[in-house]
Amino acid sequence: VPKAGACPVLPEALSLPVLHLGPPAGLGALQVIHRLPMPNLGDELHHSGWNACSSCFGDATKKRNRLILPSFVSSRIYVVDVGTDLRAPRLLKVVNSEDVFWKCNLGYPHTSHCLGSGEIMISTLGDPAGSGKGGFILLDGETFEIKGNWEKGDKIPPMGYDFWYQPRHNVLISTEWGIPKCLGYGFDPNDLKKGLYGRRLNVWDWTTHTYVQAIDVGEDAAPLEIRFLHNPDAAEGYVGCTISSAIHRFYKTEQGDWAAEKVIQVPSKKVEGWLLPEMPGFITDILISLDDRFLYFSNWLHGDIRQYDISDTRKPRLVGQVFVGGSIAKGGPVTVSRDEELRCQPEPFSIQGKRVPGGPQMIQLSLDGKRLYVTTSLYSAWDRQFYPDLIRDGSVMLQLDVDTERGGLAVNQRFLVDFGKEPDGPCLAHEIRYPGGDCTSDIWV
Repeated sequence: VPKAGACPVLPEALSLPVLHLGPPAGLGALQVIHRLPMPNLGDELHHSGWNACSSCFGDATKKRNRLILPSFVSSRIYVVDVGTDLRAPRLLKVVNSEDVFWKCNLGYPHTSHCLGSGEIMISTLGDPAGSGKGGFILLDGETFEIKGNWEKGDKIPPMGYDFWYQPRHNVLISTEWGIPKCLGYGFDPNDLKKGLYGRRLNVWDWTTHTYVQAIDVGEDAAPLEIRFLHNPDAAEGYVGCTISSAIHRFYKTEQGDWAAEKVIQVPSKKVEGWLLPEMPGFITDILISLDDRFLYFSNWLHGDIRQYDISDTRKPRLVGQVFVGGSIAKGGPVTVSRDEELRCQPEPFSIQGKRVPGGPQMIQLSLDGKRLYVTTSLYSAWDRQFYPDLIRDGSVMLQLDVDTERGGLAVNQRFLVDFGKEPDGPCLAHEIRYPGGDCTSDIWV
């Protein structure tokens, strides 16, 4: 889902491309076969979800035929018909931001998950004024009208972002990025000690919809993407913390509450020529393979994607790593003066003659676990600050080939979607979804 605003001299045309993602036979075999222009400017389409998923398994009346697109900045919610013609999605409905504001007293919607009831639930970062508020919007799964808030009671987390639920353990856990009205101005290091970024995993009682526990994962950790293991009996998973560049394993304790432990720490690099004297990896997306064997995540600033074997969930083991951009490549403005992991700065990343701007951001894994797709845009305000070339040249989508036996990642040099060549100007590509379900949205109940 490319986002608007990549080219300042062209209209902000939001679009939803449909890509043919079969393994390409050679260079140029991959192509965009359809584009759906969106009707408004400045929405910032960020994450998305399906109207029905594995949580509705067994209900023959439910079909995965609508894509739900919350707008991070405008607070609109788009419903796209992907069932009538899979190769040519069309806009079905627009839920106006005023309805989100007045019916829920929420704004800045982010993650959309379908529920076993057939309803759709969307997390938010804040209230209509842009202050932090970790609530949830509930949509009717047939009419897509707002039904109200999912959460009940007076206790509400101070921030929100992503979430995952696990009914077999009567739990939903949500995360916190930061205060939305501050995020829109880019990353200001002076905000780090002002409590403007999240530090908690927020635990909810799934049955009563009430907020019951906060798990502190560290000051200014900014926990973003959260994933339970796919096994519906599992009472554990992982969360990626952006600013602290750590992966925490969360789990259910013998006492019945929830806890977290840090299991991976990406060391910061001491640098010159950058915003701060030390550069964090900046973990922005994580996912778990459908067989719960591998954990993947992206370091948006350092520029690498990592694969960990999680057969022992408490001791992830690095088995694959590849650099596909980032801020520490040789020949750039940043000089690394101390690095706990690398002996030298990585080479600049190019593919099919194109020097790729930005760093690896959103990731999506094929259902067989053999192809990992990557895009390079985080959020236009932060893209503009950290990777101004993204605004000028547009982002890309790449494919990594995965060794599912021993572990290992390799860039597929035949695969490139260059969103800098879109007919209406450069675009910023973010999230990827599969019509048949994917590793980051399907929940088994």
